[in-house]
Amino acid sequence: MGPHPAVAAIRLAVRRVLHDVIDEFAQQTERTGHAARAPHPELARAGAGRPSVALPERPDTPLVLVACSGGADSMALASALAFEARKLPVRAGGITVDHGLQDGSDLRAAEVVARLAAMDLGPAEVVAVRVGHEGGPEAAARDARYAALDAAAERHGAAAVLLGHTRDDQAETVLLGLARGSGIRSLSGMAAASGPAGRYRRPFLQLDRQTARTACLAQSLPVWDDPHNIDPAYTRSRLRHEGLPALEKALGKGVVEALARTAQLSRDDADALDTWAAEAGRDVRDDAGRLECAKLYALPPAVRRRVLRRAAIEAGSPAGSLFARHIEEVDRLITGWRGQQAINLPGRVEARRQGGRLVIRQS
Repeated sequence: MGPHPAVAAIRLAVRRVLHDVIDEFAQQTERTGHAARAPHPELARAGAGRPSVALPERPDTPLVLVACSGGADSMALASALAFEARKLPVRAGGITVDHGLQDGSDLRAAEVVARLAAMDLGPAEVVAVRVGHEGGPEAAARDARYAALDAAAERHGAAAVLLGHTRDDQAETVLLGLARGSGIRSLSGMAAASGPAGRYRRPFLQLDRQTARTACLAQSLPVWDDPHNIDPAYTRSRLRHEGLPALEKALGKGVVEALARTAQLSRDDADALDTWAAEAGRDVRDDAGRLECAKLYALPPAVRRRVLRRAAIEAGSPAGSLFARHIEEVDRLITGWRGQQAINLPGRVEARRQGGRLVIRQS
């Protein structure tokens, strides 16, 4: 008798991603002439939380880490990674991030690491972070978490980090992007692969949250339900427990699946427009590299605004703080010029029209 259907589904999703990672690792090895070298265990542990398990002695195979909070999604992901890694030329480890936002978070993180180690995942370690305040509590926690995962991946020489985002998370992300009015890129949600060199992989984007929870129940995996996930003080929590159920009540079942499909279609369109904008961004500059307003005006609005956004980021404006309303104001310097003053952008960047040129620089 085979595994429970939910268990089979999560294992298949992880197996597909691992095959991609292995193929990419082999191609890199072929290009460079040697396999990526795993760091010395003592170096790998430097700066990390405790406890930790030393790296297995298979430096000729890629290391894949799972980011595990102890929730159902990430525990299902960790179990699938541990199962599949035993059959494939890949090393598997786990990282849990202690945000320090709740009493006893260090003890819960230690319990998660113990479970990861019991699955024979190594390294298995806690990384403690300090969460700031910029962008609100959810954004600040996310920034701290990804910074910690990036550092852990670099420290251990990991080829990939698996994240447990599901189709439900994707639907929530699309709705949040729609509410912010941030354009088609926000509607594209989370990519299956993102980060430096596609480091972050999301195997569960085609699976719903209930499948992951059922897989944990079928395998008797203990899970931790973060109270923040039901706290109405958090936007995503309200959306999850109030917004989406209201939409399903009004529109019928299938809203989550439709939003996930919207994300993929939007991503395809956004990728095509980004490619066009990258080419156009070179064509609208003069010999000195300055943006020419007449050439910008001739571009389709969707392309022009992407050129402006890219120019603002290159000038030092943080991408996460640069919203559609900022770019719209800059765009009016091109399409509705009435002698306006400079537009102030995040990161102490300003955009000003001078002599038929658009100058974007830090003030």
